[in-house]
Amino acid sequence: MMKEMTLHEIAAACNGDFLGNSKDLNNTIENVTIDSRQAAKGTLFVAIKGERTDGHRYIEKAFEQGAVCALSEQVISSEKPIILVRSTTQAIKDIAEYYRSLFENIEVVGITGSVGKTSTKEVIASVLEQNFVVHKTKGNFNNELGVPLTLLAMPEDTEIAVVEMGISGFGEMRRLSKMARPTVCVFTNIGNCHLENLKDRDGVFKAKTEMLEYKEDDSFIVVNGDDDKLAALSEADFRFGLNSGNDFYAENISADGENGISFTMCYEGKKVDAFINAIGSYMVTNALAAAAVGRAMNMKDEDIVKGIASYKTVGSRASVITTDSFKIIDDCYNANPASMKAAIDSLTSMNGERKVAVLGDMKELGDKEIMLHGEVGFYINDHCVDVLITIGKLAKTIGECASSVEVHHFDTLEQALEEIDTILHKNDTILVKASHSMHFEKITEYLKSL
Repeated sequence: MMKEMTLHEIAAACNGDFLGNSKDLNNTIENVTIDSRQAAKGTLFVAIKGERTDGHRYIEKAFEQGAVCALSEQVISSEKPIILVRSTTQAIKDIAEYYRSLFENIEVVGITGSVGKTSTKEVIASVLEQNFVVHKTKGNFNNELGVPLTLLAMPEDTEIAVVEMGISGFGEMRRLSKMARPTVCVFTNIGNCHLENLKDRDGVFKAKTEMLEYKEDDSFIVVNGDDDKLAALSEADFRFGLNSGNDFYAENISADGENGISFTMCYEGKKVDAFINAIGSYMVTNALAAAAVGRAMNMKDEDIVKGIASYKTVGSRASVITTDSFKIIDDCYNANPASMKAAIDSLTSMNGERKVAVLGDMKELGDKEIMLHGEVGFYINDHCVDVLITIGKLAKTIGECASSVEVHHFDTLEQALEEIDTILHKNDTILVKASHSMHFEKITEYLKSL
């Protein structure tokens, strides 16, 4: 149950005009949604005008399902209360900022970076849950709608909120941080992503570190010290990474394919053995970030280790699916050059008669997109990949630069689905990865059916 918040407080927070019986101003809400299908007793329904549909069309449906009030940009003829605002997308951010202010003693861990935000968020939450009541971002609900909805879903008893914060342009992180007011700022890395807006890694660094403008006083800043941009951040309190020069680093890393990774964490003069049930050495780095946050919260070593071991993969993020025909690394949620290379590392660490990479376009890379796709192809040349299947106009460059492997290219997903089974062999280990807009989840589902 969320903290009590009246319709009067909500209207004041978003500078909205209350349309309805004044006696209803003292009514309270129990949850907030932008999806009328999730509206129920005590709900505040926020009507968002999107690209595909307009939430204002569903206000009456939300009321029928029990909504207490609707936030609207339009005057709606209704017996139920309406809060009229100029912009519902701005209003929900204003309300979330106010709601966050009601939690005076809460810790908020803000997590951003080019790669690994969601998996880092999950392992940090897994660690903190050993000692605290934790509320975390659902899935990757990390944008200017996802972050306010995450904050507005905080139960009253929340002790620590773990909030993933994703951006694609300048100014967005400033707005997210203004809502979340992080007490711990975690930066996973600075990579080549969203270059259409951010131009280069310096632009990515500048945009990501806008988080620091609204951090709370006496906050902790935790950064990946293996990243050259972040390592130079003078305000950092803790640096984590595989390099022994970091405050939190790892030794004795032993990856056993899909059976997880054991390693020794080194920090504060101690060596602590740990295990994470995941693939990819980058997950050790994520675990080190979680250890740093745990120590910032004064957690004991044994609880940090227990939390890391409790981590579970989420969605299509490097999860391993074993079928009668194949072993599939389902990593098709999103992709950029760094995560592509990390996924190739994971593929080559696995068992299997042949290693097959099914790779698609990486989006939003700006004028460097051809070069960055080519880099992935050259990277494949130095790794033990047997077959490369590329799909999409940009991904074709990956295959053109991967001269050491057997390459098959398809212009469209539909073409690939028609022929991919003729390329694959029984017992292949197959990596499936591309930007989310390529809809490679269809490939994963098809492979599971073979």
